[in-house]
Amino acid sequence: MAYDRVLADEIRHALAGEDGLSEKHMFGGLSFLVGGNLAVAVRDDGLLVRVGADAAEELARTTAAGRAVMGARTMAGWLDVPAAAVATEAELSAWVRRGVGFARSLPAK
Repeated sequence: MAYDRVLADEIRHALAGEDGLSEKHMFGGLSFLVGGNLAVAVRDDGLLVRVGADAAEELARTTAAGRAVMGARTMAGWLDVPAAAVATEAELSAWVRRGVGFARSLPAK
């Protein structure tokens, strides 16, 4: 699986101390789960962030993120965030926090 290992380490740093954190290879990269729910995944071209359908629509209009597409299917509530949009620690942290916030809003698995 191809993914940016440096970006994965930066995500680990951003998630340090997060309760219920686990990692799993999926979606063509390395996914970070909170309470068993995917929050963010690092792939070779940036991030996949789960934010929920309502937030995804707004964020796709107002940020560099776009709706995530897997195969022929657009994934409701998921965004592809290009690597250039998470170039700083603050930008990365904001996207990671969005993903963690949504994952925490779901029942733990």
